[in-house]
Amino acid sequence: MEELLEDPLRIIELTIPYALNLITAIIILLAGWIVAKWAGRRIMKLGKNAENVDDTIVPIMSKLVTVLIMIITIIAVLDKFGVQMASLIAILGAAGLAVGLALQGTLSNVASGVMLLTFRPFKVGDFININGTFAIVDEIGIFTTEFHTPDNIYMVWTNSKVWGSDIRNFSVNETRRLDLEFGISYSDDIDKAISLIKDEISNDERILPEPEALIAVSNLGDSSVDLIARPWVKTKDWWPTRLALIKAVKQRFDKEGISIPFPQRDVHLFKKN
Repeated sequence: MEELLEDPLRIIELTIPYALNLITAIIILLAGWIVAKWAGRRIMKLGKNAENVDDTIVPIMSKLVTVLIMIITIIAVLDKFGVQMASLIAILGAAGLAVGLALQGTLSNVASGVMLLTFRPFKVGDFININGTFAIVDEIGIFTTEFHTPDNIYMVWTNSKVWGSDIRNFSVNETRRLDLEFGISYSDDIDKAISLIKDEISNDERILPEPEALIAVSNLGDSSVDLIARPWVKTKDWWPTRLALIKAVKQRFDKEGISIPFPQRDVHLFKKN
């Protein structure tokens, strides 16, 4: 040590290789980080522009490529400092075991994410009901799934919670049935009312000819005769067609003198002598 202090040039000779390795490692780390970010963004852009690539897979692929490039970068940096791969693998194995035991819940989310991507109960953009909550899928990640509600409230659920939930997907099938119900007065002509409903259904081009729409009496209620109409539409037309038909039938009933009664009760008074 004293000899080194007496010979500054020797100190410089010993320090320069470590300094160069440090500078090289920093450059490799920065370059790897830049390449990883660029590759992630590039995959996102290519995936969104590709017609035959599902939007659900694109974010996952982007993140996996980013992480893979960063892992390769870190291995290259460690190699500059003489870290042996065998020792590194042994350390990573022990660390992985410890982390796995400590993060069982996180690993469960990863496994659930794999199940969601494999069995595909929904994909990005689908309108679903998950445990009674209506939402549109925004992204399926490694650990979490992101949604937004029809009134644009952001939601994020862990994948294990999503996979264990009751899921109803309203977007997966190409067609859906409308279930409409109209009440008419007991004094109104049932056949006429059914004919008017049929006319309004046939006038709407969004209604599919097959399967044929069912229009029938469903119930004799306390205050009304209840009629049901069950036409079929494309899934994307379900909501606007429903709203339009309800309005059109109501206006047609008003025009043709078919009444939609309010709930009522007859009260009989008896005079006691």
